[in-house]
Amino acid sequence: MGVPDISATEAWAAIRSDPDAVLVDVRTDAEWTFVGVPDLSEAGKQTVLIPWQVYPSMQVNGAFAEHLRRAGVTPLSKVYYLCRSGARSLAAGQAAQAAGFPHAYNVANGFEGPVDASGHRGATAGWKAEGLPWVQR
Repeated sequence: MGVPDISATEAWAAIRSDPDAVLVDVRTDAEWTFVGVPDLSEAGKQTVLIPWQVYPSMQVNGAFAEHLRRAGVTPLSKVYYLCRSGARSLAAGQAAQAAGFPHAYNVANGFEGPVDASGHRGATAGWKAEGLPWVQR
């Protein structure tokens, strides 16, 4: 089936227009706390925070699918997965599809996007760079 890549702007539009759309941020607790999280309050929603890998060991979260179910995600939900730059979210979306959540989308450049020429993230692509709403926790 595959998990299609979409931009953060496309994910934000879908979250705002589709009552069944869910944004799942699969980064770690440390990233949510120190880097920030998407602010979906304008859409009347909250970002679902489920780590794909558990900090500090960075082992894959074996209960990921169960956490999706507990968060109210169903097989009918359109789920947009977000991480720092798009790699973990793709893996999470693939695992979710295998676990019975077929409507998975990968936010390709994630929250911060790739590194720029100076080795910094957040300036060239991704949720922050596209000017979408976010907050520090």
